[in-house]
Amino acid sequence: MSDVRVRFAPSPTGYFHIGGARTALFNWLYAKHTGGTFVLRIEDSDTERNTKESLNSLLSNLRWMGLDWDEGPEVGGSYGPYFQSERGDVYQKHLQRLRDEGKVYEKDGALWLKVSGETQTIDDIIHGPVQRLEEKDFVIYRSNGTPVFHFVNVVDDMEMKITHVIRGEDHLSNTSKHLELYQALGAPAPKFAHIPLILKADGPGKMSKRDRGSLVEEYRDKFFLPSALINYLSLLGWSPKDDRELMSLDEIIAAFDLVGINKTHARFDEKKLAFMNAEHLKQLPKEEFFKRGVEVLRKTEHADWLKDEAYLKKIFDIVQEKLRSFEELPNFVAYFFDENYPFEPTALQKILKHQPKERLPELQIALSSLPTFDCEIVENALKTLSAEKNLPAGAYIHTLRFAVSGRNVGPSLYHLLDVLGKDEVLRRIQRCLETCSFA
Repeated sequence: MSDVRVRFAPSPTGYFHIGGARTALFNWLYAKHTGGTFVLRIEDSDTERNTKESLNSLLSNLRWMGLDWDEGPEVGGSYGPYFQSERGDVYQKHLQRLRDEGKVYEKDGALWLKVSGETQTIDDIIHGPVQRLEEKDFVIYRSNGTPVFHFVNVVDDMEMKITHVIRGEDHLSNTSKHLELYQALGAPAPKFAHIPLILKADGPGKMSKRDRGSLVEEYRDKFFLPSALINYLSLLGWSPKDDRELMSLDEIIAAFDLVGINKTHARFDEKKLAFMNAEHLKQLPKEEFFKRGVEVLRKTEHADWLKDEAYLKKIFDIVQEKLRSFEELPNFVAYFFDENYPFEPTALQKILKHQPKERLPELQIALSSLPTFDCEIVENALKTLSAEKNLPAGAYIHTLRFAVSGRNVGPSLYHLLDVLGKDEVLRRIQRCLETCSFA
């Protein structure tokens, strides 16, 4: 293991934001890439704004994304995060040292750090050298006895031997204060990498927790794949040298490095994230697709569809290629389980040109005479029928899909027919004739 040590240090004051998830991911990826250590530290010193709900959301979504941390207090056989609220003695120790050395003073009940008056050079890995001068002393302990973010942040990074601070560019303006604190505490500063901000999908400005699509929970609730979210977030401000986009987690870890992060702000694109989710879904191993699909059906109150596992596996095998997200799954497969499926009006309008009232009886005759009902035989039967009637094959294909599903889109028709079986297909054709008005 290398000596690289990084940390993600969020405050539990709201739901888990996409920007925070990207910061956590970049730290985690760098630790994995270098064989280093990823530390999770909860900055909960602001007791008035912290909530248990926010903390649970944060921890739950980090675990959902697979961003496991490497050390911390042991809780039930695993690591919990570090909490600043439990580290008061550590901060008091370093504060006392600053007092003893005459580097702080009291004013209006608060404790202030005496700044050096020197220009601080932030040697940032992404932005290069940035020079800033802290002209005024600043508070490190409030009059109510609670420490300020800048102080506890620096003390924790010192104590935890953090080697690289990877955080949002909006913290760059704080860094000169942090360098003043490192200098006062007689400790070397870590390396800094301030990553570009994530801009709103439309319009100017940084993406906030109020913007649509800005919370990790939204994608988790829509059954997005964590691998897709990680793939997309990894490319917000970073790119591999060969400009690949669709990558597995192992490929991202192997390629990720801080030098590949650029200065340009990244604009959030929910459509691109949805596209990546669809591509990752297609690449899932069949066993994983089945496992996740079953979980989705349970959570959406369709547990009654799980009774016949063999039938369900056949359905999942043919829909995986066409499905764009697991959120669509219940609706996408509903007609397999409901003989009284609705006939979509827009789909009906699209097949009227094929004169379905004539085509369906012809299909009944052609299909009922087949000795077996596998994909190849059914396909040949439809080709023969279209040749005999001197009609395009689409006239029968589109009409038949509508009759057995009530829709004009779905998985491969011949595989769909194979899953339903001959008897069910013929019943559905008859129902369509009896139910639909083709006038």
